[in-house]
Amino acid sequence: MKLVSVYSGNYLQAQIVKGRLESEGVPALLRYEGAGLVWGVTVDGLGEARVMVPEELAEEAGAIVANQEYGEPEDITGEEPPEAA
Repeated sequence: MKLVSVYSGNYLQAQIVKGRLESEGVPALLRYEGAGLVWGVTVDGLGEARVMVPEELAEEAGAIVANQEYGEPEDITGEEPPEAA
C-alpha cells in the first residue's frame, strides 16, 4: 500500500488532523522528525510532522483537511443565531 502526505505541520497539529481523518473513517499515520518532539520546534523541515494516508483515499482526506482548516465554524450551542438588525 502506497502512502501519501495530506498535511504537514507541527506534531500537535498533525495529531489533530490525524484524529479528524480517523473519525471520518480514513486510516492515517504520522511520520515525524523526532527533534520536534524533543525541542518543540519546526524549522526548515526539522520537527515537521506529516499525516500520511493510503493513496486511494488521498482525495477524500484532502477534502476533509481543507474543510477543517478553511470551513465555516460549527455552531456548538444548538441555538439559532440572532437576527441582524
